[in-house]
Amino acid sequence: MRSQFFFQQLVTIRGAPMTTMRVAQLHGYGPPDMIKIGTAPVPRPKAGQVLVRVRATTVNGGEVWMRAGRLRLMSGSRFPKGLGIDVAGEVAELGDGVTDMTVGERVWGSLDSKKMVLSQAAAGATAEYVAVDAARLAPMPDGATFDGAAALLVGITAFTALRDKARVRPGERLLVRGGTGGVGYVGVELGRAFGARVTTLVSAANLEVAGELGADVALDYRSIGPDDLGRFDVIFDTVGTRMNDYRRLLAPGGRMVSIMVNPPLRGFAAVLASVIHGGRRIRAFSGNPTRALLIDYARYIESGQLRPLIADTYRLEQTAAAHEAIESGGRPGKHVILP
Repeated sequence: MRSQFFFQQLVTIRGAPMTTMRVAQLHGYGPPDMIKIGTAPVPRPKAGQVLVRVRATTVNGGEVWMRAGRLRLMSGSRFPKGLGIDVAGEVAELGDGVTDMTVGERVWGSLDSKKMVLSQAAAGATAEYVAVDAARLAPMPDGATFDGAAALLVGITAFTALRDKARVRPGERLLVRGGTGGVGYVGVELGRAFGARVTTLVSAANLEVAGELGADVALDYRSIGPDDLGRFDVIFDTVGTRMNDYRRLLAPGGRMVSIMVNPPLRGFAAVLASVIHGGRRIRAFSGNPTRALLIDYARYIESGQLRPLIADTYRLEQTAAAHEAIESGGRPGKHVILP
């Protein structure tokens, strides 16, 4: 299999294998122009890993926070740093022990974001190639495009939040905060798929989009606050502000799951303090997709219940522009990068 990689996958220049690749890297904390396009060695997959030729990746909110320096206590001061955790692409090489994939197979999955940040890796998925643990990859959903698969990958966090953490049931009232954002839009679609009555808070410009995603009620978050809302059985929070105010909207037996704490210290304090409320506490977590979870999630895509919402697509050299677009709060959905 390794020989297949060198003869079939790597581009050659004047007969010599290409051993470097283009990669987007962060060269310091600050504005988007701290992101530069450079070169790095094409990684070799370790035992249990797969080398993927990246066809699409995305920009997630955590990367924007890291670039701005909001996570510097974890991400440290070593530069350059790699960017990107979501990956949709093709298997280029198999590491030792990987027997259930083939070179050329279309796969999707993600890097371990915690390991990537703590290791201060110089290359992530925003590159031409990336090595990924095989256990974090699965076959791409049937019929999915690379950009569509990448845009839906982050939604596995919403899938875990609603199916496994909150256990949404048909007929329950579900509130999704940020229902046209990169994760929230999948929360709205999944709420509909699970049979919930979905209310979402979005910007006024995105009310129509929220309705198209399947929200029963879409409200402008700037004019509607928690005091103006009723009770909910489940709250899925992708915003992270005023968490205690929203937790008070839970009906008896209600569940609140948050994937964002904003600002971090105050948000974590709210999560810890909510433990005294027992079943109505705030559950905070970050996604950690496995192959089994990706396969379960893919069924909702293959059935047509989940569709990608893509704000825009960018080339690798436009990664900084994608960060700028997210910070400007522009179009709804995911910002996808095509290396």
